[in-house]
Amino acid sequence: MKTKHSPILTLLLLSIFSLTDSFAQNYTEWQLPVGVKARLGKGRISGTIRFSPDNQLLAVSSSIGIWIYDVDTLEEVNLLTGHTSFVESVAFSPDGSTLASASADHTVRLWDVATGRHKMTLTGHTSWVGSVAFSPDGQTLASGAGYWDNTLQLWDVATGEPKTDPIKFASAVDAIAFSPDGQLIASVSDGIVHLWNTTTLELEATFDRGITDRHTDDVNSVAFSPDGKTLATGNWDNTVSLWDVATGTHTFTLTGHVGSVGGVAFSPDGQTLASAGEWKDTTVCLWDVATGTYKTTLAAHTYAIQSIAFSPDGHLLATASSDGTVRLWDTVSYHQRGTLTEHMIEIESISFSPDGKTLVSAGGSDHKIYLWDIVNRKLKSALIGHTNNVTSVSFSPDGRMIASAGSWDDETVRLWDAISGKVKRTLTGHSGGISSVAFHPNSRLLASAGGGEKVCLWDTVTGYYYATFLGHIERVASIAFSPDGRTLASIGAHDQTVRLWDVIDRRHIATLRTRTQSLAFSPDGKMLATGGTDILLWDVASATEKTTLTGHTDDVLSLTFSPDGKTLASGGADSTVCLWNVASGIQNAKLIEQTHRINSLAFSPDGRTLAGASDDATILLWEFPLPQQIAGAPMQPWPRAETSVFQNYPNPFNPETWIPYQLAKPTEVTVRIYTASGTLIRTLALGHQSAGTYHQRGDAIYWDGKNEMGEPVSSGVYFYTLTAGNFTATRKMLIRK
Repeated sequence: MKTKHSPILTLLLLSIFSLTDSFAQNYTEWQLPVGVKARLGKGRISGTIRFSPDNQLLAVSSSIGIWIYDVDTLEEVNLLTGHTSFVESVAFSPDGSTLASASADHTVRLWDVATGRHKMTLTGHTSWVGSVAFSPDGQTLASGAGYWDNTLQLWDVATGEPKTDPIKFASAVDAIAFSPDGQLIASVSDGIVHLWNTTTLELEATFDRGITDRHTDDVNSVAFSPDGKTLATGNWDNTVSLWDVATGTHTFTLTGHVGSVGGVAFSPDGQTLASAGEWKDTTVCLWDVATGTYKTTLAAHTYAIQSIAFSPDGHLLATASSDGTVRLWDTVSYHQRGTLTEHMIEIESISFSPDGKTLVSAGGSDHKIYLWDIVNRKLKSALIGHTNNVTSVSFSPDGRMIASAGSWDDETVRLWDAISGKVKRTLTGHSGGISSVAFHPNSRLLASAGGGEKVCLWDTVTGYYYATFLGHIERVASIAFSPDGRTLASIGAHDQTVRLWDVIDRRHIATLRTRTQSLAFSPDGKMLATGGTDILLWDVASATEKTTLTGHTDDVLSLTFSPDGKTLASGGADSTVCLWNVASGIQNAKLIEQTHRINSLAFSPDGRTLAGASDDATILLWEFPLPQQIAGAPMQPWPRAETSVFQNYPNPFNPETWIPYQLAKPTEVTVRIYTASGTLIRTLALGHQSAGTYHQRGDAIYWDGKNEMGEPVSSGVYFYTLTAGNFTATRKMLIRK
């Protein structure tokens, strides 16, 4: 389908072509921090997708901003950045001139579609804003917020001011929708749909499915039919409900999904309803609205579907999934017309090929390994085979192989041919998820570590065990070979030690007592760096501490030396990358990556590029040395860390998870866990805790996925609230079984 461009799109294209700044470049160079030359990946899909009223543009919510695509060409048109956290929802105004976005940063922003410029920020919510919707006349914007705000707010689009006092609910506002005539607005909270008169804000009706178990009654989404006579809801109990708006009666229950339904959308003619599977379901079902009968299923996604949208002309259906893709479907044949890619899920590990031309990344719950062309800055291919998260990847020094580690329920190490992308060997022997893999400098040996208290050495040619190193208590978090291959270092996640092993004699050499999450050998092998909240530099020969580097305000998750050994780069849970002069111990530069943890760092073999993988599911490529780096110039120390609670990990999880936090001063700490409907199911009283960072599994808050009665809780969204003195904060988590 090829349609004529509207005046709005023409203005948009003209404004893009006339730009002389970042938008004249490849999209990998858009909106970059200082010193960064490219971004790989577009961030995870974090919220809704929407077509512009003229059918020309598609807006996609992501963890780094809002991507705008041309529907005809599927090319990137713009990247709108400004939110300081994930974008949860987007909506075009009826005339297509304005885009609204809602974010986990508690704000709503308005953007000029033609220029891509930010118009205004709407503030007032005190929690994440999960949904936005324009009234049919475009004069009013509605926004719905989550815990502990729980409000529906109506805004004057012209002024950005609230039109009325917010409507308060007992739980989070999960979804909102205006009726086509603008007289009603539907809101979803506590599993009930409320219909409000938009003029008086009086409650007109409530649609309650009457199920006593509120967990199974949860409504995830809501949509009005084009004629306003029917309301559809997507439900947690794997069903879709159709309601008669005039009478409030329940007309149909649509069954067929095998998991919860996360989104519903009517076709513009009102004859078809699309519903999106969530968590345990990866399909889109299409239904005949008049009869409530099933029509067909669209099955191409490999993970939960987050959002669906019909184009205004009804010719296309767009589906966005946690598998990192947006797929466009022809609504006549229901064949795919195109796919938008490079929206990763998570990235926990990266590794350069020896020639520096390829970067491999992994860590997403889509179970894939990605190969990136560094020269052309594009995705080359994906390796598929693991059955759970991939936690670690490594290129062999000879460039012929890639090793990958499988997480819980996979528990395998896979060796891939770096050229063909085919699996050469699958290595089994660990019990529990594997956390780290590392090649020996000769490429013949591979080390793996994780659950089962052991480090395994494998012969990569035969696939046989070469050695097993035992000594850590429970899980081994990370491993690294010295450059000469004679020494292997391993981190005990629970025993707070680093152990050094003689690879040739297959024996334990020394134990370093330190709390750490990351480690790296210097290129000459004489020094070992370990990272906790501080970075310690150790003399390998004597196993003694030499220097302490202080600058991060949270745990150091990754360490890497430059090839010449003069610089140490560290990436932290505090969302920063620090560069250190190894000889002097002075911090040369601090790079701030907004609000996302830095999970992995790697220098290219020529030392000219530093790659950093972030929790926002992107990889930044920094020029090295940095333009702003002044050799030997000391940095000002950062202020003491504020009390904070961070995202639990793993997330999603089954059945256990850890909640990291930090305290600015000693205080009593309590965590309360709630269902999505606000029911308290578990209280974890930690008692009096000292000031400091509690991030590792040995000291973070542990939840076994059970309620106060010791019963495992069911799949779904839960909330945890940490109280520490006067500090209180809430975050969302997901159990997926």
